Amino acid sequence: MGDVDGVARCLEAAVGERFVRDELAALVSQAVAPWVAHDGLRLFGMNPITGAVSFGFLHDFSPDLVQAQLFDAYLGDDAFSPADITRQPKAVGLFDGNDLSIPGHQRVLSTLAAYGAGSEVRLLLRNSQGLWGLLALIRESGRGPFDQDDAGRLAQLSPPLIALLRGYATAGLSPSGAPLPAGVVIVGADHQVRSLTSEARAWMREISPERGLAPEWMPHVSMLEISLAARRHLVDPGAPRPVACSPTAFLGRRVAVHAQPLDEDGKGDVAVVLQDATGALLLPTFAAWHGLTARESLVLQHLYSGAAPKQIARSLKVSLHTVNTHVKAVFRKTGVSGRDALLAALDS
Repeated sequence: MGDVDGVARCLEAAVGERFVRDELAALVSQAVAPWVAHDGLRLFGMNPITGAVSFGFLHDFSPDLVQAQLFDAYLGDDAFSPADITRQPKAVGLFDGNDLSIPGHQRVLSTLAAYGAGSEVRLLLRNSQGLWGLLALIRESGRGPFDQDDAGRLAQLSPPLIALLRGYATAGLSPSGAPLPAGVVIVGADHQVRSLTSEARAWMREISPERGLAPEWMPHVSMLEISLAARRHLVDPGAPRPVACSPTAFLGRRVAVHAQPLDEDGKGDVAVVLQDATGALLLPTFAAWHGLTARESLVLQHLYSGAAPKQIARSLKVSLHTVNTHVKAVFRKTGVSGRDALLAALDS
């Protein structure tokens, strides 16, 4: 068995590195394996504002299994699903076959078995600043299932994993390509893409895995997840809002994706909109990714609107000194040298 400090150091050393496709999942799997043995791993980053899955990576984890689990999570029965992630009282979900009385436990195990897996443990990555992602490990059928000791060890890795996801999301990379107009994809009742506008086709070419950044499984799985999330949110407003925001490192540009069912019960078509995540659309997620406080986020909004420090002070009813302190904190946390650089980071 490995040492938790050694695993943490390995993960911390990778913060800020450049990863393409599923390389990040491979690194995390290699680091975690001596601490919690497993046969497959998935790591999903979430929009800390909405809770929607926004980017993700797999290592020895079948994309078909992911899709089956998405149907369980959003339309079926899953005891620890993304649709209920903000309501989870515990950070770790354990599916080891021992307690079938938990609602959804049997369904999770049945889905795992259909793809050759026998048990799964999931770690919700959250802290006082927000919801950052989900790490899931599986073991093949026939191997000893995960137990409470495994769950406890995995939970110790939450801080360095959150740091790794935040570092990935805030990597100072320049977006590639010219801005694109918003595009619309229609996902039918059968969960298949039914039609695309010409603008959406341009988007699909832009974010295609053939460009070498996104994992090959990403387009279909991501479209399925956001449309399922929209269906669930319509009938369950307490579920995460279907608004994802992918960082530049994932697709070569920051992409906002949001979805809306086109009927009253969420069983028909869903419209999925893809657009550049810039400016005011990006502000809340940008602030969360960079760990801004609530007051610093307000100052960021005023800075983006063009307000001068004195105007911000009057609006917030605080001293100019306090505003300048917040402004310096915003610049420091977002890694910019001034207002012009901050605006460029938000609008590029």
